[in-house]
Amino acid sequence: MSREVKTLYVAEAEDGIRLDRWFKRRWPHLSHIQVQKLARSGQIRVDGARIKPEARLTAGAAIRVPPLPDAVAPDERRKDDLSDRDVAFVRSLVLHEDELVIALNKPAGLAVQGGTKTTRHLDRLLGAWGEGLERPRLVHRLDRDTSGVLLLGKGPEAAKRLAGAFARRQAKKTYWAIVEGAPKPTTGLIDMALKKSGRNDFEMMRPADPKEIGAEAAETGYATVSRAAHRAAWMALRPFTGRTHQLRAHMSAIGHPILGDLKYGSETSAELSGPLKLQLHARRIELDHPGGGRLIVEAPISPELRTGFDRFGFHEDEAPDDPFAGLKRR
Repeated sequence: MSREVKTLYVAEAEDGIRLDRWFKRRWPHLSHIQVQKLARSGQIRVDGARIKPEARLTAGAAIRVPPLPDAVAPDERRKDDLSDRDVAFVRSLVLHEDELVIALNKPAGLAVQGGTKTTRHLDRLLGAWGEGLERPRLVHRLDRDTSGVLLLGKGPEAAKRLAGAFARRQAKKTYWAIVEGAPKPTTGLIDMALKKSGRNDFEMMRPADPKEIGAEAAETGYATVSRAAHRAAWMALRPFTGRTHQLRAHMSAIGHPILGDLKYGSETSAELSGPLKLQLHARRIELDHPGGGRLIVEAPISPELRTGFDRFGFHEDEAPDDPFAGLKRR
């Protein structure tokens, strides 16, 4: 049994998840009964208070993780288990690092966190910086096939402040995507509630009535940067909320799915995509630095998005400084 007590933070995309499911995502070897006992005995606490295993969590909440039984999940491997190649790989992703923050350029195909069938993921690789208080903390997430800027907090306080900024929607996030067709109007706001359906790998977000049980408010700003006639458009996307698969579900719902999206795409987008991978990239994040001042980080476009740019004739220098300058929210 590990003797270490940890404090972890609920990521933005995990807002509303049940406590027991949050634990099972990270430590699949734990049984439901084990999680129940840890919670009911007060060994698991959220923001310092006792919590029931079925209670739902909010983004940015601090979770006390007690020593867990052995048969440790891959997430709990120590730095010594990382190969030199793993360490070199994850450190090669660094876009920015200071005493409180690390910004990585996450490649497409690398999961942020582990699961039953995922043993190589970013959360495990963070052991390259050390364990315990030295280990960076994830404060938000990107889908496995989405590339781009991912922020980490160094130490509990920095992680708490960063996670709080995401939870309060204070982070300005800009994604680049290539979608089927040409949205009209060229700039707009998608205000459409979403609800999860399906399970596990088949889980999807679908449009829902805001009053429907389980529906979550979701709002996305979009702006057209460039067009390839009526075939495809390069879009700048800004999520004002942080729902699972929000950008992918919203663009699909308005009839312009992101190319290379096997889950939310249409027959037309699949034909147009051909061999393209998911054309979605977290280009830029801007928010208050936990140590003061403003933090702005941009990620160079991924090889996957570069392939899409080359195919449709898009060029990075076409992007305006602020594609959302004319966007008005209600």
